[in-house]
Amino acid sequence: MLVLGRKKGESLYIGNDICLRIEDISANMVKVGIEAPKEVVILRSELKEKIASQNLKATQSADVDTLKSLSKQFGK
Repeated sequence: MLVLGRKKGESLYIGNDICLRIEDISANMVKVGIEAPKEVVILRSELKEKIASQNLKATQSADVDTLKSLSKQFGK
């Protein structure tokens, strides 16, 4: 992991087309502005974890017959 120090108003780039800008800093929060192409998915970590958990639950609750049916429909 790369850890960088930035002050309010400073930016950093990830690749050529993603810019992170420090918008505000308070005692226990940093506000970060993100400029990225529309096709780049940006999620907070807690939301990404919730999605992964829900996906796992969905696969565990599906019955074998349903999975076989879906597999046949999608040709896999």
